[in-house]
Parts: sequence; structure tokens; C-alpha cells
Amino acid sequence: KYCVNMRRHIHQDLLLCFAIVSYFSSCSAFYLPGLAPVSFCEPDKSGEDCQSEIQLFVNRLDSVESVLPYEYEVFDFCKDVKESRPSENLGQVLFGERIESSPYKFIFKQDVQCKTVCTRSYKKGSKEDATKLDFLKMGMQLNYQHHWIIDNMPLTWCYDVEDGLKYCNPGFPIGCLVTKEGRAKDACVINAAFNRKDTFYVFNHVDIRITYHSGATEGWRGARLVAATLEPKRVKKKMWDYILVSMPHTNIQWFSIMNSLVIVLFLSGMVAMIMLRTLHKDIARYNQVDQEDAQEESGWKQVHGDVFRPPRKGMLLSVFLGQGTQIFIMTFITLFLACLGFLSPANRGALMTCAVVLWVLLGTPAGYVSARLYKTFGGEKWKTNVLLTALLCPGIVFADFFLMNLILWVEGSSAAIPFGTLVAILALWFGISVPLTFVGAYFGFKKPAIEQPVRTNQIPRQIPEQSFFTKPIPGIVMGGILPFGCIFIQLFFILNSIWSHQMYYMFGFLFLVFIILLITCSEATVLLCYFHLCAEDYHWWWRSFLTSGFTAVYLFIYAVHYFFSKLQIIGAASTILYFGYTMIMVLIFFLFTGTIGFFACFWFVNKIYSVVKVD
Repeated sequence: KYCVNMRRHIHQDLLLCFAIVSYFSSCSAFYLPGLAPVSFCEPDKSGEDCQSEIQLFVNRLDSVESVLPYEYEVFDFCKDVKESRPSENLGQVLFGERIESSPYKFIFKQDVQCKTVCTRSYKKGSKEDATKLDFLKMGMQLNYQHHWIIDNMPLTWCYDVEDGLKYCNPGFPIGCLVTKEGRAKDACVINAAFNRKDTFYVFNHVDIRITYHSGATEGWRGARLVAATLEPKRVKKKMWDYILVSMPHTNIQWFSIMNSLVIVLFLSGMVAMIMLRTLHKDIARYNQVDQEDAQEESGWKQVHGDVFRPPRKGMLLSVFLGQGTQIFIMTFITLFLACLGFLSPANRGALMTCAVVLWVLLGTPAGYVSARLYKTFGGEKWKTNVLLTALLCPGIVFADFFLMNLILWVEGSSAAIPFGTLVAILALWFGISVPLTFVGAYFGFKKPAIEQPVRTNQIPRQIPEQSFFTKPIPGIVMGGILPFGCIFIQLFFILNSIWSHQMYYMFGFLFLVFIILLITCSEATVLLCYFHLCAEDYHWWWRSFLTSGFTAVYLFIYAVHYFFSKLQIIGAASTILYFGYTMIMVLIFFLFTGTIGFFACFWFVNKIYSVVKVD
């Protein structure tokens, strides 16, 4: 059963909030064709520019205690007779979105009081009915949540929390459970009526309230929906049970930005001190002393004959850098478009679709960077280089993704990618991305090797004994701490949106944090690179990549902490899925941050050795 109440309201506070966020993040929102708000009007006034029927769509059900989502129909809920389903884009399919029409029908400005949708009855001896009930009980045990959509907006469940604040959740539970020990779980905690031991309570009634804004004040016809909220209840013998769940309310986005800015200012000050004072004095001293005195000097100039010696495993490093460049450009463009509003949450699946398409089309930069650096390292196996660039990292990601998808298939989850979609992804990879990588590699090998500012000696120089802090491993471990400190708060919200099914929409903040991460990785790597060169350790190629890339290790550690402290995931399948998808995120982040640190250090080393006089 359900009730519907229509209200007219102008959200001035909401408009002010968007105005403030837009001002500080310097981002504006735009509507794309097909995503503009729909105008609604009464049945006798409907036409081409406004409609009277309001459609409610249902999405998959998911849980914070399980990584396995399920389609709406597998729980034996009321179905729409027409069973129409809107088209899904690639991003929705990859994220397991399964949107379909619902039996809940509304007409604009027509209030409905307690309308029956359907009735379900189950026979005690029926094996089929027992299976359905067991599945429904499992859903309540694991706190599976409904996700309904009206006019491309989530139907939210709003309730009061501590300190007089209101929290809105984009989902609501299908029911709750009181255990055999009498402990009420989740939604049953607040209501004293749910007190019978070993009992499941199904929420069989919802009150839906739709808020709209009239266009008469703005000069356009009809009205537009601005909010849709509901209250799930259980109706039995005239008893109404209100369900409340206490959720923490956090608003620390600005604290995250300020925390990151403090780290950036600290690193910038250190870099400025080195550039303007220490490094300037070094260059002046090296350029004035005689050759005999220079041999007695110690410092970064002494390794000028070895600093550009090709690194070991140069093939693998060039492949990583090519893939990292591809990921970096893809991330920048995707976040920039999201910041402008082109990839807003209203356009479901657009973010993932955009990222996948951009990655496919950016095979040329990956091949070019990999080939150019591999040639600079003196490599000659160009066929192996281009094949590894096109297949190695994407192959690891696809193999992990395919194994996770097999588990989803076995578990019968709605998040399982259809076989046809997997074939389409392979077609995009081998049909577009791989050829573009070959094209980029062709132009990269055609270009001459990058000219180094100093010549490399034939015999490698012996590296002196290093202190603990200038040894490779301690330096690499320290290098990832500050970049991670800039992102860990945003990382919390991102993980919430993925695993706790919260909506993420602060792309202006995310883009700003992305820029801060870029600066922090660059400055931290340059600082440590300078200290190691001063200690006459010229092995900087791999170290520059691993120093900032080690941020991904901290990301993995945080993901493990998040799993055990924030989630209530149970079951081997869900655990494997969580860490399987987390490894994909860690690999992508490793390539992304490592590439940033390498090219910052590459520019720094070339710059300082190009301004000193070397005989």
C-alpha cells in the first residue's frame, strides 16, 4: 500500500547552498539534451511541453553487509504489468544498475490515500513459496535497501538525528529483524513495537511526498519536481510503525580542503627554499670552482656522469609510464566534465561511461610516451614494448574483473555483467584502444630519443654508504605519506558511495583535491629526489615512480581499515569481491600517482643539470 501527498515549495536554502558551492569551486552546472527537468501539469492541461503522469522506477537492491546486489523482482515484490525498462548505458551496466518500471502510479496534483498495489500470499507446504520467503528473510537479515527513482531523483528517506539535524538516505530497508536473543537489528531498534523475538517485520506500506516548484513565478508553464521523500511503515490491524535509523551526519568537505592546502603550502615552502637558496648556491659554487676543487666537492654535481644512466627494467618502467599517462589524462578530463555538471548523478552511469570511453580513445598518448621513453632508455625491442603497453596493465585489470564477474554469476547477483557486454568491452579494447596504442608507439619510435643535458660515463660510479633515511625503501615509504594525507578524507566519501551506497555529488571538491594531489605528489618526489642526489645516489628513475606510487599502498591499507571498521560485510563471496575490486582501484591509482612523480622528477633533474658547467 502507499499514500501520496503533493506539496508546493520553493527551496531558497537549497538554491543558496548550490550558489555557495558553485562560487567556491568555480564550477557551473549545465543541462545536456535529454537531461533537462521535466515539466508536470494537471491532466486537463497536459501537452507536449508538460505531462501529468509521474513515473516511479525501481533500481537494484543492495546492502552494506553484502557486496552482492539483486534485482527488484527476485524478492517477489509487486511488479508493473507493462514491465517496461529504460535503456541503460555502459556505465550503468558496469555498476550493476538494473532500473525498471514500478506499479506505483501518480498523477500530478492528485493526492492518493492508502491505495493497494498488490497482495502476496504464501502456502505453508509449498517449496517454491518457502524459497521466496527464505530469500526475503535473507534480505532483511542483511539489511538490503530499496532504491526508487522519481524524475531522475532518488526517492529519499529523511528522518531526524541528534543535535536537531535531519539526515536523508537515498534508500530504505525492506524490513527488519528481532533476533532470538531479543536484540533488535537496524531498523527495528527505535520502535518499541518490534519486540517479538525471532521475528521478521516486512515494511508493507510507504508514505510518499512529492514536492514541486511552480513555473508561474519563473515564466514557464507547468511545475518541476524538486524533492521526493517517503516513510516506510508496517501496517497490521491499524498499527502504524515508523522506522528510524540513526546515521552519523558529517560535513567535513571544507576541512578536507584546508587540510590538503596546509600540506601543499608546507611542501611548496620546502621546494621554494631548496630552489631559491640551497640549489641556487650549489649551482653558483659548482660553476665557479676549478676542476681540481670540483673533484673534492660532494653533492649532486658529482653524479652528473651517471644520473642519466638507463635504469634497470627500463621496458617495464616505460610501459607503466605509458599506462599512467593514459589514466592521468582520462581522470583529468572526467573530473573536469563532472565538475562542470555534465556528469552529474542525475545522469546515471555517465561517469563510468565517460571514463571507459576516454580510456579507450587515449591509447595514442600511452603508446607515444612508452615508446619515446623506451627509446631514450636505449631499448630496441619495440614490438615487445608496444604489446606490453597495450596489453599488460589492461589485461591484469580485465582478468581481475572477469574473475569477480564469475563470482557474481555464480551468486546470481544483478551486478553480474552480461556476456554481450563483456564482448563489447573486449571489442573496444582490441578494436580501438590497441590500434591507437600502436599508432602512438609508431610516432614515439619515429621521434629521436630525448636528449640529455650531460653525457653518461662508461663506468658506473660507486655509490657511497647511505644513511637510513636516504636508503631506497625508507624514502619510498615516506614519500607516499603526504599525498595520502591530502586525499584520505575524500577517499572516505568515495568509498561510502561505492560500498555504503551513498550518493557522491561533490565533484567540485573532488576536482580541487585532484589538483592538490597532483602538486603534492610532484613536490614530495622532487624533494626526496634532491636529497638522494645530494647523497650521491643516482638511481632516481624507478625511485621517483615508486615514491609517489607508494601512495597506493596507503590507499590499500585504508581500504582494509574501512572494511573492518565501517562495513558489516559477511560471507566469503562478498569479501573476495570487495578486495578484488579494491585491487583494481589500487593498481590504477599506483600507475596514476607514480607517473605524476616520475615526470615531475624527470623535469627537475633535467633542469638542474642543464644549468651547471660540466667539463
